[in-house]
Amino acid sequence: MEDRLRLAVGIMGNAASLLLYAAPILTFSRVVRKKSTEEFSCAPYIIALLNCLLYTWYGLPVVSYRWENFPVVSINGLGILLEFSFVVIYFWFASARGKMKVAVTVTPVILVSCTTLIVSSFAFHDHRHRKLFVGSVGLVASVAMYGSPLVVVKQVILTKSVEFMPFYLSFFSFLASSLWMAYGLLGHDLFLAAPNLVGCPLSILQLMLYCKYRKRGIVEEPNKWDLEKNDEKSKHLQLATNESTY
Repeated sequence: MEDRLRLAVGIMGNAASLLLYAAPILTFSRVVRKKSTEEFSCAPYIIALLNCLLYTWYGLPVVSYRWENFPVVSINGLGILLEFSFVVIYFWFASARGKMKVAVTVTPVILVSCTTLIVSSFAFHDHRHRKLFVGSVGLVASVAMYGSPLVVVKQVILTKSVEFMPFYLSFFSFLASSLWMAYGLLGHDLFLAAPNLVGCPLSILQLMLYCKYRKRGIVEEPNKWDLEKNDEKSKHLQLATNESTY
């Protein structure tokens, strides 16, 4: 019964995570349309890529026992494709400085992933120690993934605008972290439950900020056409005043 419940929660977690990983499609369609990354940060997507790489490896039979964590493998495998696509799009439309930041951030991700894979394969010879090692690295990556939107949270607080913190990203993050926390607790797997104990409150914080600032738009500077119209209005008012004086 417990295994069936865990599988059901895993399937729901897959659905929520799919929505979470797919949510930035709207953001990147805007990037492609405007041919600019604007003020969006690529860090959350790069860290999410690292998280997907590590947990795909964690769920495979090389580390886990047989296919006990198949739901983890399936969703994180798909996450690798999506997050990698987002990083490539961001890199393509970023400025020279932005491209440099992406390259500097992606390099450690590749190194950590490859090192974890090699060490866990050759330095450990049983599932227990492999899960302990890969799970520990994945735990750090997951906490970083859920904490990465704090950069955007800071921007929301400073600008009092949620333009660069999409609601669906925060909502699906909360939904996915809640379900995967339950999945990890049902399977007595600390490395799946613990990161989501951090993810839940952080997602709630983002939702609270969205509710607070969602009605506040960005105050745009008047353009030249608006200034010209204002000048014309001022001239007409001045002429009307002079005529009434005479």
